Amino acid sequence: QVQLVESGGGLVQAGGSLRLSCAASGRTFSNYVVGWFRQAPGKEREFVAAINRSGGVTNYADSMKGRFTISRDNAKNTVYLQMNSLKPEDTAVYYCAARWSPGLGMNPYEYDYWGQGTQVTVSS
Repeated sequence: QVQLVESGGGLVQAGGSLRLSCAASGRTFSNYVVGWFRQAPGKEREFVAAINRSGGVTNYADSMKGRFTISRDNAKNTVYLQMNSLKPEDTAVYYCAARWSPGLGMNPYEYDYWGQGTQVTVSS
């Protein structure tokens, strides 16, 4: 079992930045692939980014490439999502998720554990 807690969300103006954190507890965190997803009101959950167990390989949704950066610190059991050049359409609840199986898939059903989410609101 892995417990995930997101933090770092908030209200920011368009063009601004936020860094989200996902703190893990429970089983050995470095054994898990971690992804970030987001969900806006009335929309399906959307893949944002994922990072492999060592942190050496990442995958991004096309609309986030160049603006968002995922990273992890296994010594701190934490994964980060640095978000720059934020747009109003980035407004959503952001979730981190962990999976035991390898691969950096975009399908949320491939992930085994989920946090409660953190709200990000970007004003125009």
